[in-house]
Amino acid sequence: MRFVLGSDHAGFRLKKILADHLVAAGHEVSDVGTYSEEPVDYPIFCAAAARVVIGGDADLGIVLGGSGQGEAISANKVHGVRAALCHDETTARLARNHNNANVLSMGARFVAPELAITILDVFIEATFQGGRHVPRLDEIAAIESEECSGG
Repeated sequence: MRFVLGSDHAGFRLKKILADHLVAAGHEVSDVGTYSEEPVDYPIFCAAAARVVIGGDADLGIVLGGSGQGEAISANKVHGVRAALCHDETTARLARNHNNANVLSMGARFVAPELAITILDVFIEATFQGGRHVPRLDEIAAIESEECSGG
């Protein structure tokens, strides 16, 4: 699979750990920044990662910061992104099974690296269940379209 990662300074170290894990597992990884622990604002990096996913150049995105909250919010501003803040295996599995999430968000100040790897692996392996969840995603997409069109 192809992944894109983006983070702020707080998520930089965890991003490196997750990127190394993905490469070791045979995945392709691209990194849209940041590239150090120098303080930066996260929105530009998270939106950049989200745009790579929507553009079709990555199958899934990963955004990281201190809490993961703002990172998920920023990624979700990109039309078509379904970023999920996950802090355990269950939230990661349900994000994919029920919400067909295409971007994983985590907080490096709240999730230890070992757990983050487990969350990532669950997120990758889980698949969208379809069925009763499809109409809900259609409703979300309709809301998104209304907001984008000014309606």
